[in-house]
Amino acid sequence: MLSLFDEAPTPPRPSLASPHLSRIVADSTDRVAWLRARSQGITATDAAKLATPKSVQNAAYDKMHGTGFSGNTFTDHGRAREPEIAAWVLRNHGIEPSTNLFHAAGQTRHLATPDGVGTATDGVLELAEIKTTSKPWRSIPRSYLRQVWWQQYVLGAERTLLVWEQHLDFVPVHTEPEFRWIERDEDQIAILVGFANDLIDLLNRQSSLQASAPGRNR
Repeated sequence: MLSLFDEAPTPPRPSLASPHLSRIVADSTDRVAWLRARSQGITATDAAKLATPKSVQNAAYDKMHGTGFSGNTFTDHGRAREPEIAAWVLRNHGIEPSTNLFHAAGQTRHLATPDGVGTATDGVLELAEIKTTSKPWRSIPRSYLRQVWWQQYVLGAERTLLVWEQHLDFVPVHTEPEFRWIERDEDQIAILVGFANDLIDLLNRQSSLQASAPGRNR
């Protein structure tokens, strides 16, 4: 029986001519195909949760059984505001909005859908990630940093413009969003890839157990 999840190699170093466009898996505008493709691998949303061995077990459970979360007023607000913030990113930083799901070089089960993809004047691949928040940030939430580092690994990018807009009762607090450049961190990427490998192994084992359970093939 073929395993649902492949083994994950050591993450490659990015190049200035990263052929990320050849690694498009799906487009989020086709939500059914996008969700189906995401379910087959480890996404940046998954990677954002991978901080401890226990979190790997929790992530495996969520991947196998689902979380039951389909959104709320805060996620609805974020989706509504994202095109407006993406337009601001394009005007001010030249990073194009993106709805594509990519896989990592050499690893089709490592996936990411950054909010923006662009190339700097020096040829370096840059990403954008957009967030909305009801609270001011004293620092970047760690889960968002993990999400950004994972996206950088998957696409082979060197830096990410993390952009966030604070709102009060779903009305933006400031006329323009806040932002910070996040540089690629090889050490943190290696940790995430290690946890992702553990997650893939655990999913493989659980999938095999389910397939071999009595009465499964009747």
